Amino acid sequence: MSLLQQINPDLTVENTVMVVNVKKQYVMGDTTIHALRGVNLTVRRGTYLSILGPSGSGKSTLFNMIGGLDRPSEGEVFIDEVDIAQLDPYELAWMRCRKIGYIFQSYNILPTLTALENVMLPMIFAGVMQEEAQDRAKEILDLVGLGDRVFHTPMEMSGGQQQRVAIARAFANRPTIVLADEPTANLDLNTGKQIINILRDMNQKTGVTVISATHDHKMLDVSDQIAWVRDGAIDRIEDRKNLKIKVGTLGGTDTGGV
Repeated sequence: MSLLQQINPDLTVENTVMVVNVKKQYVMGDTTIHALRGVNLTVRRGTYLSILGPSGSGKSTLFNMIGGLDRPSEGEVFIDEVDIAQLDPYELAWMRCRKIGYIFQSYNILPTLTALENVMLPMIFAGVMQEEAQDRAKEILDLVGLGDRVFHTPMEMSGGQQQRVAIARAFANRPTIVLADEPTANLDLNTGKQIINILRDMNQKTGVTVISATHDHKMLDVSDQIAWVRDGAIDRIEDRKNLKIKVGTLGGTDTGGV
């Protein structure tokens, strides 16, 4: 069985994510904030999608809806054809554990555990036997370039290495999608570029859909599609090959023509 089949055995569902007319309102006293205003989005299996938009655009809210971290006020969110907004807390926890991997800008790995133990943890929660979890964790850590750091704790690793551990952990349970929330925000330019390339490499090797909410225009270089969010709605979705923006080398970006 190929690595792609091992990690994503159900390849019959063409669209990994479908967001249908999703609205989200937050009530603060007498004020209603419309964070999302009827968003529709379809993400094909294996796609690397970046969600870009200014602060307050609704980018993070949409990200949280797809990840099951928040529920829409109206509309539906489907992961592998399951409407996650209709799941009870137990079902949603099962879905998040087995179908969704998360990568956060602050890494969120446990400081007292080694890299190996951090990557094993979600597998243990999912009921994977310890020996299998250990073997899989070593394999994934090797894929992200940490084969020689499996017994190191976060205090013994750089920020970039800690984020690699977080990436490995996100892929540990062979998820349907991996959600990366500003994965390069706390990293320098060169390390951020390495993390972006690792995410793309894992996306291509495993066939897992990657969705990143980001301000980092370097992410455009590796994205299949970019969803531009503004004022609680998707302004446009572009394929990488059709982008007008040109991302330069690590030194900066050329935004001419946008």
